[in-house]
Amino acid sequence: MAKYLLLFRGGKMPETPEAQAQVMTAWTGWFGTLGSALVDAGNPTSAGRTINPDRTVGGDGRPAASGYSIISADSLDAAVGLAKGCPVLDGGASIDVCETFEVM
Repeated sequence: MAKYLLLFRGGKMPETPEAQAQVMTAWTGWFGTLGSALVDAGNPTSAGRTINPDRTVGGDGRPAASGYSIISADSLDAAVGLAKGCPVLDGGASIDVCETFEVM
């Protein structure tokens, strides 16, 4: 099985404790449906910068991504299918699904 990076972009954080609890329940449920396909639950990201090819640093402190998870799947299509159940989509985020491979 290959590993896939799920890179979350955008979205919003829940504003109330009740909404936060609902989101955490949704994430726990989704992780449960993934079972052994969940390699790394990941984390949200915060302030970031972009290093350009000429090594200048840009960005205003906002991250290019809002979080990540890593899953395993038999194919890119299977990984996309699993990612479609991710609760981050309900918060307005999008997901890039990228196959990873080991080089070292």
